[in-house]
Amino acid sequence: MKNSAFQKSTVAVIFAWLLFFVLAPNLLVLTVSFLTRDGSNFYALPFTLENYTRLFEPLYAQVVWNSLYMSGLATIVCLIVGYPFAFLLTKIKAKYRPFLLFLVVLPFWTNSLIRIYGMKIFLGVKGILNNALLSIGLIDAPIRILNTEVAVVIGLVYLLLPFMILPLYATIEKLDHRLLEAAKDLGANAFQRFVKVIIPLTMPGIIAGCLLVLLPAMGMFYVADLLGGAKVLLVGNVIKSEFLISRNWPFGSAISIGLTILMALLLFVYYKASKLMNKKMELE
Repeated sequence: MKNSAFQKSTVAVIFAWLLFFVLAPNLLVLTVSFLTRDGSNFYALPFTLENYTRLFEPLYAQVVWNSLYMSGLATIVCLIVGYPFAFLLTKIKAKYRPFLLFLVVLPFWTNSLIRIYGMKIFLGVKGILNNALLSIGLIDAPIRILNTEVAVVIGLVYLLLPFMILPLYATIEKLDHRLLEAAKDLGANAFQRFVKVIIPLTMPGIIAGCLLVLLPAMGMFYVADLLGGAKVLLVGNVIKSEFLISRNWPFGSAISIGLTILMALLLFVYYKASKLMNKKMELE
């Protein structure tokens, strides 16, 4: 009886938390997105669809495309770096893995904004990177990296790489090595085993890692602000500007809802892809 009461109270607390701090704020944002801008009260009646029709204007469509482009680049880099790292991590002795995983998640103990300021110092014209390259003679003059797309991609990769490594590690660790041995016995070389066996079996981890990087990257406006300057804009930068500078809360809410819908579509694609992969593996 005590356990049953504890479980019910725990579920009630979780439900109340989700209701008041997740569902209610999102419903408020959804409602405001259909209202009209008001100079004194931020929003007012009547209801309108103008905020959503503005999303299809070339200016904002370009921002969405640029956000997808930058987030996609960061995702690809994270995958290229994170996959071999996660694969090698599974090859290390089991007693050392917890410590290495601890090092992977250790950056989360520091606020991401502070880490981006540190990256700004690292990438600056007089920063650590340029000083190191100048001292060893690889460059003759400092490289200007800040306020470029490269700096934004570096910042996104720096913050989001653990989100790629962890799901990949979880998937690769469960890999059935008997299938690799069977493929080897059938004459498959290392490259063929990797393409035909390892990648398909680890595809759920690849898709999960890509989504965990792609979705947050589109809203990290402070990375674009600090590392990209005014030259690089993400969707998060536009939302911040609409709420804090333009004071157009209805349009900012509409952009937020649009971004949420986009993320939901990507999650739906992930669900369908995972389902097809599992079905294909069952048939094989």
